[in-house]
Amino acid sequence: MHDLLPSDTWSEAMEAFYFSYRAFTAKPDEILARRGLGRVHHRILFFIARQPGLSVKELLATLGVSKQALNLPLRQLQEMQLIRSDASESDKRKRLLSLTEEGAALEKALRSEQAHLLQRAFAEAGEQAVHGWLAVNQALAQPLQEA
Repeated sequence: MHDLLPSDTWSEAMEAFYFSYRAFTAKPDEILARRGLGRVHHRILFFIARQPGLSVKELLATLGVSKQALNLPLRQLQEMQLIRSDASESDKRKRLLSLTEEGAALEKALRSEQAHLLQRAFAEAGEQAVHGWLAVNQALAQPLQEA
């Protein structure tokens, strides 16, 4: 598998991945920092926006973090009235998460920054490169999805 590319190309790929991730998160991190929030808060907002009514247990599994690691940022987002936690109709012990109007606006602003960056990069790279990029990212994420 390592014989696919020369060793310096692997280093180039890792470096490109590092810098692209830094560019991808820079503007959202700046927006979040103005509110005293960080990347973990962004991930929480992103997944709740993608799956309104997500339970805390499902969010824990999606993020791959412990209950203890999620507790503080989740509470902060609730205190800032960016997310809401409601009891499930079928099981009052189960908490279902959703974004408030302000939380949805913040998440949309963060997502818009990243979407703009991806749109520009995809337009430059071309359709074939986009399909390759998606395939590489899905292959990288596969071990997490199988766990």
